Amino acid sequence: MRDKIINTVIFIFWLLTVIIYPMLISIYVTLPLFIGFSGLMLILGLEKDRYWQIALVILYMINLEINLSLPLLLIPISVVLFIFLVKPRLSFLKLCPICIKIVTVVMINVIYFVLLYGVDFISSQSSVKYDSFLIYSLIYDIIAAVLI
Repeated sequence: MRDKIINTVIFIFWLLTVIIYPMLISIYVTLPLFIGFSGLMLILGLEKDRYWQIALVILYMINLEINLSLPLLLIPISVVLFIFLVKPRLSFLKLCPICIKIVTVVMINVIYFVLLYGVDFISSQSSVKYDSFLIYSLIYDIIAAVLI
């Protein structure tokens, strides 16, 4: 009974975090985006069949894109492209799980920003300023990936 209550409290905490954090990013623009980290969490959820984790991560991705007025579903598309195009080629890093996490986070960010730049180019808009803030966000993504 106690374990069920603790699990419920943990789930509610993560649900509130997933809903509130993207809103805070739109207010405080210096907060990191955690695009690569959310992609890593989606991949880990898919590998371990954790459906609640998959749902929370996708909710975070969509909420982030809506709050920042980014193209909808571009982060999940970036993760899917990573899974099909890059992940099979990472088999040589099996002995270094931290290296796999770092490469995963960096590549998901790179794929996302290339796709975002392509969408911006096609639509003649500018969604994100490409400056040192993206490096800052990437560094926090890598730190979060190493810590899990």
